[in-house]
Amino acid sequence: MTLIDIGANLTHESFRPDFDAVLTRARAHGLERIVVTGASAGGSRAAWALTKEHPGFLYATAGVHPHHAVDYDDATDTLLRELLADDRVKAVGETGLDYHRNYSPAAAQIDAFERQLALAVDCGKPLFLHQRDAHRDFIAAFDRVRDRVGRAVVHCFTGERAELVDYLDRDCYIGITGWICDERRGLHLRELAALIPGDRLLIETDAPYLLPRDLVPKPSHRRNEPMYLAHICAAVATARGESIEEIAAATTRNAHAFFAL
Repeated sequence: MTLIDIGANLTHESFRPDFDAVLTRARAHGLERIVVTGASAGGSRAAWALTKEHPGFLYATAGVHPHHAVDYDDATDTLLRELLADDRVKAVGETGLDYHRNYSPAAAQIDAFERQLALAVDCGKPLFLHQRDAHRDFIAAFDRVRDRVGRAVVHCFTGERAELVDYLDRDCYIGITGWICDERRGLHLRELAALIPGDRLLIETDAPYLLPRDLVPKPSHRRNEPMYLAHICAAVATARGESIEEIAAATTRNAHAFFAL
């Protein structure tokens, strides 16, 4: 059984002390490849650098998360274009809108999102998307370019049924994380996971965030890491009434197709 983690923030400082061990554990738990998320100018550059150190195992995205949208300028745009010219950088993003935290003003978020949508139009690479509490503005911006961009994944989907339907109507892939393992706020995902077409389903850890709450035994820390993708795969399989092997095969096949691996 092989797995692909489509979103892991491996440039996070929490991985510095034991980075090589994290990758070793990931391989031991069936991970074939990991896509390292670029969420800022510096983070995207660092994600790209990791792909050079671990060719064939680590790939990257390049983008600016809405939290950092206020920092998006012409130099950032130029850098992202340069990174996206490299074949090891597989998607534009993480980009989108997040009105839950509003670390950047909504106007700045929309501007940065639209500029990154333009990047996707220009470079022809897929979109790695983020949306939280901003569905209406997100869909409006996305719809303006939908016929000019290709593949898109709404990563770390945690929304409601109506949002899922909107994304699927627009032929988006859906990324499911350990949120589905959270009995406090993720129970609805166990029903919605069954509605995702098999050829649009992807899985991810979003490490070091969203450590699955139902791990047994529970780790002594709160840091998530790619090796726990197998646990998420099992949770998705249970929710869909399929075998772990079926979900692993489908999501690996979908990740290959989405990122052109």
